[in-house]
Amino acid sequence: MSKISGAQILIKSLEAQGVDVVFGIPGGTIMPAYDPLLESSIRHILCRHEQGAGHAASGYAWVTGRAGVCFATSGPGATNLVTALADAKMDSVPMVAITGQVPTPVVGNDAFQEADTTGVTMPVTKHNMLVTDVKDLAETIKEAFVIAETGRPGPVLVDIPQDVQIDTTEFHWPDQVDLPGYRPTTKGNLRQVREAVKMIMAAKRPVLYVGGGVIKSNASAELFELATEGHLPVVTTLMARGAFPDSHELCLGMPGMHGNYTAVTAMQKADLLIALGSRFDDRVTGKLTAFAPHAKIIHADIDPAEIGKNRKVDVPIVGEARDVIAKMTTELRSAQADKGVPDRSAWLKQLADWQRQYPLTYDQQMDGPIKQQYVVERMHEATKGDAIVVSGVGQHQMWAAGHWKYEKPRTWVNSGGLGTMGYAVPAAMGAKVAAPDKRVIAFDGDGCFQMTAQELATMTVNNIPVIIAILNNAYLGMVRQWQELFFDERYSQVYLTYDVPDYVMLAEAYGAIGLRAEAPEEVDAVIDKALSVEDRTVVIDFRCDQREMVFPMVPSGSSNDDIILGPGQEAPRTDPSAAPLA
Repeated sequence: MSKISGAQILIKSLEAQGVDVVFGIPGGTIMPAYDPLLESSIRHILCRHEQGAGHAASGYAWVTGRAGVCFATSGPGATNLVTALADAKMDSVPMVAITGQVPTPVVGNDAFQEADTTGVTMPVTKHNMLVTDVKDLAETIKEAFVIAETGRPGPVLVDIPQDVQIDTTEFHWPDQVDLPGYRPTTKGNLRQVREAVKMIMAAKRPVLYVGGGVIKSNASAELFELATEGHLPVVTTLMARGAFPDSHELCLGMPGMHGNYTAVTAMQKADLLIALGSRFDDRVTGKLTAFAPHAKIIHADIDPAEIGKNRKVDVPIVGEARDVIAKMTTELRSAQADKGVPDRSAWLKQLADWQRQYPLTYDQQMDGPIKQQYVVERMHEATKGDAIVVSGVGQHQMWAAGHWKYEKPRTWVNSGGLGTMGYAVPAAMGAKVAAPDKRVIAFDGDGCFQMTAQELATMTVNNIPVIIAILNNAYLGMVRQWQELFFDERYSQVYLTYDVPDYVMLAEAYGAIGLRAEAPEEVDAVIDKALSVEDRTVVIDFRCDQREMVFPMVPSGSSNDDIILGPGQEAPRTDPSAAPLA
């Protein structure tokens, strides 16, 4: 077998792994890897910023379930990836980042464009490796994908010095790799599952608390079977929107700080929470000591470190959601065949009553300013919900999560755990590359959009058409909301203006189409125009209400019992120490 360079081995390894696209930017130390790309079947998409490349890889991974791949050079190229890596780590997104490094003889000498990439990224990756011998390169790439895509998914970084890319050796792609110490538990313990089913059979007010792990393990079909078999109501967290269809009568929608009243209160009043691939994060629980005070907890998760981390668990189950849920359904079906389906009609009626009494509401006056919720709902109506929806972070994210109806998994892409402004534009690009035949719509804020708007150039040059709907309220909207509610309306450094930049002109400068709506009666026509364009990206500047706020809302650090419904609505107050519902 003839010898080839490390750069050629890298590209051949990616090809052997089945990689079809890489997002990246070349530079000095990664340049050798770019040369064999010219003969490769792998599509390279030249981004305009490394953070954009990382988020694009994330969007690709969200939609496909496979690891997204990005390239960057050493030093500032690698450090520009840190935000995207941290974002993927928090949201358990499989990614493989390949970075160049200065030649091994000068590592540690403060060489030009040197940074301790593995040291910098260690806290924000699932794993990272520095390759110092070209003979180890193919196996390291294989290991990177195994680690990124198995167990709890996450980002893996491979740092390759320039001389390792130039050195030569024979290429051998391993069929499998041995990773001592890495043995994720994927099969749920049947004994624990049976204990969980006993608790489900005894519960009067159960709730399936569904997190992003259900989507990561492709367990939506299994979840549907479990919920319908047991007549179990379902809440889907921000990370799990689409895991269970919003149109189903058992779906309560999204819980959390900006979740709807029924989802939030159902968890508070439950006597059993069946947590599946969720992590009891602070945005869902509110004040942890006051969260679901009467509920026993079943917690199933692929990551044993999450179980019991924030909330004491009665039945822990370590395993992949798909396996655990399927076993639960089998055991529950057997138990119900023997003892009958528990009568939970009173609980289900209470939930239905709450849904009728306390829906998500807003007041769109046709002679007033455009409400952001109205834009989301009109876009949903125009597309019949047949789209992949991407969002940035902030108010627009909450409106897109709550006012769009999600029926299928992997149709909602967002930055949940890290809350990364600037995520939407590049992630939408990655989502469209992953699903070129699907409509991709990004709801963004004017603050978020300006952080990564340069990727419009990438979309134009590479013919990646998406629709970007900017819910432009001229403010850093979520910060403004908090300043209004909790800082006595002292608005400090949040005003952005409507007109700088002019988003229509900016879009056109990047080769996209720019549209604008300034009044409610213009919304439908602008949406129709945007949907008629299929050959390029469309940016819509929706001039929205500056004062509109996201409700419901649970103030930070407060109990979920203190949920604020919004102007003109009053949530029923209950004594947290009172006896639970019958």
